[in-house]
Amino acid sequence: MLQEINAAPAPNLPFSRAEYAARIAKTRRAMEAAGVDAIIVSDPSNMAWLTGYDGWSFYVHQAVVLGMDGDPVWFGRGQDANGARRTVFMGEGDIIGYADHYVQSAERHPMQVLAAEIEKRWGGSGRIGVEMDNYWFSAAAFATLQRELPDARFADTTGLVNWQRAVKSEAELGFMRNAARLVERMHQVIFDKAEPGYRKCDLVADIYAAGLRYDEAFGFGGDYPALVPLLPSGVDASAPHLTWNDDPLQAGEGTFFEIAGVYRRYHCPLSRTVFLGKPTQTFLDAEKAVLEGMEAGLEMARAGNRCEDIANAFFAVLSRYGIVKDNRTGYSIGLSYPPDWGERTMSLRAGDRTELEPNMTFHFMTGLWMEDWGFEITESIVIGETGPELLANVPRKLFVKD
Repeated sequence: MLQEINAAPAPNLPFSRAEYAARIAKTRRAMEAAGVDAIIVSDPSNMAWLTGYDGWSFYVHQAVVLGMDGDPVWFGRGQDANGARRTVFMGEGDIIGYADHYVQSAERHPMQVLAAEIEKRWGGSGRIGVEMDNYWFSAAAFATLQRELPDARFADTTGLVNWQRAVKSEAELGFMRNAARLVERMHQVIFDKAEPGYRKCDLVADIYAAGLRYDEAFGFGGDYPALVPLLPSGVDASAPHLTWNDDPLQAGEGTFFEIAGVYRRYHCPLSRTVFLGKPTQTFLDAEKAVLEGMEAGLEMARAGNRCEDIANAFFAVLSRYGIVKDNRTGYSIGLSYPPDWGERTMSLRAGDRTELEPNMTFHFMTGLWMEDWGFEITESIVIGETGPELLANVPRKLFVKD
């Protein structure tokens, strides 16, 4: 006789139902302003923010569909539907899984199933927003939707949900502060372990352990980052996005460490540079310029100013030191999935006139990547009325180990 199976426990939502309701209402106001009747959201960060969905399933087609009334609809691979049941607040009728023969098939496409669901629920003739420019929505997906929903009109709503995430709730800030405690521990491990002869792959293992292990004093452990640790040395540090190998660290070289603590998908990135041995004058000069520039930028990081005000203040100091940085100096952060921990909205650069509001969060990325060296000292900040909150407490300096 088969044993009776008890009903599954309720999902463990990271936020209250009231917070999800507020997020959905805010998004619907943006949808109304954009003139769309429904949106197909394929960015996993936006899916999680709207519904709580959390799973490593973004390598196949999935989405959350949000109309102007009712709960959102989760759509994804059939075998991931149980993951939706464990992580979203919606009921069974709003969890739609497609059969596995649609996965990576040259004969059929998952968007055929989604199109049929949209036609059944919304009639298939309204104006539908899609995220045309993100990592998770393909040309084939869009072409299939157009073919299967010939009466629908499509609009590009890339970034529509991302922008609703810009101002963080107190609960979200709490998660980011937890992430900051983790990144503090990670940087302490780096300074303790980094020495000539210690292999980078072993140091990365230490970094991951520090970022993930449960800490009794904290009362929590960490989550995986959307971006792997970056730690190039010497001339390799002239490139901002090299990862690691099994080479040993060398005396007489500087290495920057760009890492993030993560708690329940909320990130706190933080970079510091370690020099093994006596630092060169080049590194000492870079430290002086960057620290002075950061102070100038942080002075402008308050509500009512604009993104470009932070950038212009920082770049003005670099200019006085004769240093040219030809890339942005920061970006909005928060909830994220691979391959990027940015929110893909605001940038700290000249020309971005987005007004800063309390509880916006940024990675103030002041990295320098020059011809044959690189240097990073950064901060993750929360915009306040009179100035920023620094999420992490790690000494802002070039770390030197003789």
